[in-house]
Amino acid sequence: MSPDREADVTAGGFRPVPDVLAHLAGRWHVERTVRDLASGDEGRFEGTTEFSPLEGGGLLHFESGSFVWQGVPRPAERTLRFLPGSRPGTADVRFADGRPFHDLDLGTGRHVTDHPCSADLYRGEFTVRDADRWRTVWRVRGPAKDLVLVTDYVRAGGS
Repeated sequence: MSPDREADVTAGGFRPVPDVLAHLAGRWHVERTVRDLASGDEGRFEGTTEFSPLEGGGLLHFESGSFVWQGVPRPAERTLRFLPGSRPGTADVRFADGRPFHDLDLGTGRHVTDHPCSADLYRGEFTVRDADRWRTVWRVRGPAKDLVLVTDYVRAGGS
């Protein structure tokens, strides 16, 4: 790691991001594992995520690739909207239809947030390792769900 990058990393090993939207803009390679802790099943997603500008501000997040579950590959995609948050440098993440998903503040390089969904609770942890790598870990618990989703993002053309 260069001295410049070392200076940007917190004691916890995370890289502070003063402006989430500026940091995420562009194309990322994505690898995700999905583990069902109740059944022991594991799936894997590989693809890309593109964060492109939205008219009026914010970013459109479009993810596409292949998801393999129980040995069966299938195409998968999702769309989210990352809008400017209530504080400078933060984001308000919304589903494609505009429903609220979660807040996102990477000012310290790490953020934990919750998303209640019916009887389930999604708890997300976002961490930034450097300018070109970040990770999300979602722990999903509910009457019918006991999942861990780990997603690694590497900037296209990055390290």
